[in-house]
Amino acid sequence: MPVSQRLILATRNLHKTMEIRTMVGDNFDVHDATEFPDCSEIEETGVTFLENARLKALGISRCVEGWVLSDDSGLEVDVLDGAPGVGSSSYGGEEGNHAKNNARLLLEMAGKTNRRARFRCVMVLARDGVEIENFSGAVEGQLIESPHGEGGFGYDSLFKPTGHHQTFAELDLEIKNTLSHRSRALVKVIAYLQGQHAK
Repeated sequence: MPVSQRLILATRNLHKTMEIRTMVGDNFDVHDATEFPDCSEIEETGVTFLENARLKALGISRCVEGWVLSDDSGLEVDVLDGAPGVGSSSYGGEEGNHAKNNARLLLEMAGKTNRRARFRCVMVLARDGVEIENFSGAVEGQLIESPHGEGGFGYDSLFKPTGHHQTFAELDLEIKNTLSHRSRALVKVIAYLQGQHAK
């Protein structure tokens, strides 16, 4: 399928860019904020996924042309009152340190029998500094007691999605990309953009 549109991701997270690029395939020409050094870093000061996604989308869309897509996502654990939530990437005290984040989560979950959790993703689509639409997706599951699997990133090795016996880090990437919170939100984004392109 030929490339139909350019989609700029409001992220400098290469894992996230690769994941989204894989999911959209040839439908979009995917770029990210690393390609636009003149765009300043966006501080995520929001208290919800939507607020943070909106900050990133609007900030990047003011300095590039075309569709800008941002997302904010994280892990919500019922017995921890929704934590780590918007603080998922720095839960262990150091931004982006997956090992520390996982270690703190395991410590917080020690001895707890209710291990229900979910990954949630909120995406915002913007253009020229204006929010066009927002989308969300979630996947329910359980936290296990020790890491399993070498794939994925973040909390993937501790999260077993409902209906599966393997963690996100153990599942084949193609399977994960049909289940994940990000893919469920992205399906809605793609449908919206294809509808706009068809007009």
